Amino acid sequence: MRLVTFATGPLSNSVPYLEKLGIHTGPLGTGKILDIEVAAGILAGDLSGWKCPVDMIDLIRNESTSLPALKKIEAAFAGGKFTPASGAVIEEKETCLLSPIPRPTSMRDGYAFRQHVETARRNRNVPMIPEFDQFPIFYFTNHLAVTGPGPLAVQKLTLEKLDFELEGAIVIGKGGKNIPSSKADEHIFGYLIMNDWSARHLQMEEMKLNLGPAKGKDFATSLGPYLVTRDELTSAAMPSPKGERHDLKMTCTVNGKLLSSGNLKDMTWTFAQIVERASYGAQIYPGEVIGSGTVGTGCLLELNGSKITDNQWLRVGDEVVLEIEKLGKLTNTIRAAEPTSLDETLPR
Repeated sequence: MRLVTFATGPLSNSVPYLEKLGIHTGPLGTGKILDIEVAAGILAGDLSGWKCPVDMIDLIRNESTSLPALKKIEAAFAGGKFTPASGAVIEEKETCLLSPIPRPTSMRDGYAFRQHVETARRNRNVPMIPEFDQFPIFYFTNHLAVTGPGPLAVQKLTLEKLDFELEGAIVIGKGGKNIPSSKADEHIFGYLIMNDWSARHLQMEEMKLNLGPAKGKDFATSLGPYLVTRDELTSAAMPSPKGERHDLKMTCTVNGKLLSSGNLKDMTWTFAQIVERASYGAQIYPGEVIGSGTVGTGCLLELNGSKITDNQWLRVGDEVVLEIEKLGKLTNTIRAAEPTSLDETLPR
């Protein structure tokens, strides 16, 4: 099942908009959105008193009742239950897709692809760190600076050496503590695409102080366009004693030019192992997002100096498209944010 959070009509800072939950049906990138609230109202007699969730975290937290109800909605749509006049079915092109989970409970990002780590460190003239093979590492990023597809407004200082990062991510469904990797996949609700935007100039300066990344990362992370439930990816799953990997092709294009190409199965550390590490001595909760880290070739920091790019960074007007097989395409266009006096005075 593919789930979305959407708004009808264009987004505006001056006009409030309503976030709605939907089920995506049909081809990726087109298809139709089933408005869960409207559909549930039509099928009220068939849903046994099920209460429509208020947001995606509410849906995930109550997945044992939500998913069966949503499957009934899908079946009703397939059976022609919803008339065009019902308002339950909307063309995807007539909606504005937001991040499927606009305000995650928390957001961690991993460092799970060896190729990316080795190459990025080599480009910074530092050796490969042996601790990479000892345990999976992650950092916490700003879970309240999440965007979905669409324009991405970026401040002046953040535009200096602005970079994309091509990643997959999981959303926690069932919470827990001290979860072994052999059981951790059972705690994953679904998967989505993550773009961990990076202001490399700020990031490199602040991390000289052995803290961070902070301002180099906290301005935005883009997620979406769909949240794909784990069962939808069964055909691509590669089970192992340390958790599942998924054979899913990953690409990034900038202004239509292919820059990055990889596969989610190449994670050195599985999501299950990252969940095991994250939950050691700490409770994890429904709605937490955990990124894979950047796939090999998945950012300009890694590509610069290669035959593909040379000192290239993102600029205003650039269109960045991340695509992961079965998860869809996440498209963002870089925009300049409104100027502020801090653009000139903030120490850096």
